[in-house]
Amino acid sequence: MQPLITLVLGGARSGKSRYAETLVEAAGAGLYLATAQAFDGEMEERIRLHKERRGDLWTTHEEPLNLAQAIADKSGPNHMVLVDCLTLWLSNLMEAGKDIDAESARLCETLNNAKGPVALVSNEVGMGIVPENALSRAFRDHQGRLNQAVAATADKVVFVAAGLPLVMKDET
Repeated sequence: MQPLITLVLGGARSGKSRYAETLVEAAGAGLYLATAQAFDGEMEERIRLHKERRGDLWTTHEEPLNLAQAIADKSGPNHMVLVDCLTLWLSNLMEAGKDIDAESARLCETLNNAKGPVALVSNEVGMGIVPENALSRAFRDHQGRLNQAVAATADKVVFVAAGLPLVMKDET
């Protein structure tokens, strides 16, 4: 049975996005909700490489802020939605001055009512040193709370390190 909500966690360049993409490929069709914004050439290149790797199986919809509404509108029983990634979404929310707790609660409520399977990718940022400045510490703390909330909502949680998945939760 395909889990309704899957959270895929990992560090930078851990293979988490690629792993999440294989879940959607196994489902046969996918909608990619991209949260990244290309503010510089380096990010433009990252986005280009992600799109190139995904190929024609995917329909891509860019949604940097209104993620809960996009999931509500786009989820369905005949395809899987892949959100890549919650970390960039959180950065966008913070930059826009949004209420992080309210947006996180709204996302979890939407996931609880999703009309089809959703996989979400997120960075695990709390395993390193304590950041030196207040903004970085606030980001780390918001990310940790967001990951906990989505993990509590999810049917399945997978941690990816070195391209290898470790199932942390499976309620399917």
